Amino acid sequence: MTKKLFLLVALCCMNLMLHAHSTAPKREFRGAWIQAVNGQWQGIGRDAMQAELTRELNALQADGINAILFQVRVEGDALYESQYEPWSRYLTGQQGLPPSPYWDPLAWMVEQCHARGMELHAWINPYRAKTKGTTAMATSHYAIKHPERCFRYEDLMIFDPGLPENRHFICLVAADIVRRYDVDGLHIDDYFYPYPVAGVPIPDDAAYAAYGQGRDRGDWRRDNVNQFIRELYDVVHITKPWVKFGVSPFGIYRNQRVWSEGSATNGLQNYDDLYADVLLWVNEGWVDYNIPQIYWEIGNKAADYDTLIRWWSNHAYARPLYIGQDVERTIRFADPQNPEQNQMPRKMALQRGLPGIYGSCQWYARAVADDKGQYGSILRDYYHRTKALQPQMPWIDKKAPGKPRKVKPVWTEDGYILFWTAPKAKDEMDEARQYVVYRFENGEHVNLDNPANIIAITPNTFFKLPYTDGSTKYTYVVSSLDRLQNESKGVKAKVKL
Repeated sequence: MTKKLFLLVALCCMNLMLHAHSTAPKREFRGAWIQAVNGQWQGIGRDAMQAELTRELNALQADGINAILFQVRVEGDALYESQYEPWSRYLTGQQGLPPSPYWDPLAWMVEQCHARGMELHAWINPYRAKTKGTTAMATSHYAIKHPERCFRYEDLMIFDPGLPENRHFICLVAADIVRRYDVDGLHIDDYFYPYPVAGVPIPDDAAYAAYGQGRDRGDWRRDNVNQFIRELYDVVHITKPWVKFGVSPFGIYRNQRVWSEGSATNGLQNYDDLYADVLLWVNEGWVDYNIPQIYWEIGNKAADYDTLIRWWSNHAYARPLYIGQDVERTIRFADPQNPEQNQMPRKMALQRGLPGIYGSCQWYARAVADDKGQYGSILRDYYHRTKALQPQMPWIDKKAPGKPRKVKPVWTEDGYILFWTAPKAKDEMDEARQYVVYRFENGEHVNLDNPANIIAITPNTFFKLPYTDGSTKYTYVVSSLDRLQNESKGVKAKVKL
């Protein structure tokens, strides 16, 4: 086979694989992380930051992303107006300095995401009080007010997880975010006890002496984090029952060499090194979703992606599992079974083919928006070609809202518009927040389970119809979605376009 013919066959195989695995479910979490910790917003000012975020959100919306995880607390600070913690240096360049001109990035992002039909999850780092590059801290910072409640670890400062007052304070901060902002989720990342440095012990002797009660140090540390997760879950849902609480842990729970049920990997471990018992949280229902960061490539010798995604699918099924995908590694590495293409098709096939997996989250959002390796374009054209509702969470709420009322096409000055009225609701959990608009050709079976029939998911109570000459018959169906995207029955309207 000539080289030219070989490349042609490889391209055809890639196209077949893309089409074979591009059939999307009706419900799928399609998230992306927008981080602050890399300093991308530091001191650039309101207008430049809003312009870049607008560019990214527009691209991500076109690529089918339906949830943004936006970092608002990096190191006991705030990218929002807080009475408890100082403005972040990752926003203004100096901790404690408010933005000028003044604005609130979290409030702005909530509005922008909701206008695009996206969820906004406020992403906080719970325990980190100071990062490596922070040289000056505001006098209002919790660690300055209560240095005895924190410990230093290399260049970091950490809220000591062994102290109950720290757990309570972090929960207070989280409750404040959830209460004052219309966020759809509260999200924490993979930093619990600090990532270990060889030969450097965690300096928590004082907390252990006060609260350890002679227990094994590792078990005590895990229990500290377990208590925090349980308290945080409760405070989020007590504050607003519909707000989801999720975690994105490190990609390895435990290695098989230390635990027979662990993964066939050889790397850092949540359970043993970070004292994060993620499986307990999932199985006890202390989180609403779990996004392990499976950032490695297929074929990685220490932490193979294929091995890990299958492990998480087999072990973490009590709550929706989303996969943390590394965009740059995915496009950089070739598929071991098909070296002429990158690993995106095979990773997507695994994600959509294994049980218990209900979506993914892209690390990081800008890589998708910049279309690195055509990653965003392929999401747009294949994997996210149809629109998706969020996965259901019946343990929070499973009652569907009422149907839209008075669904009727009307001629207006702006054209032919399909109007409807919001259903009645007894409380906020029952209110319709969005509507799904489906379209079917004349004589076509009305199937609301097929996402190919969805033409809009909108917060509006109207939809402009694409009128041409009035000679073609269609059936439109409109349904209601509540805050958890429980869906009502549909209401039909027959139109000629």
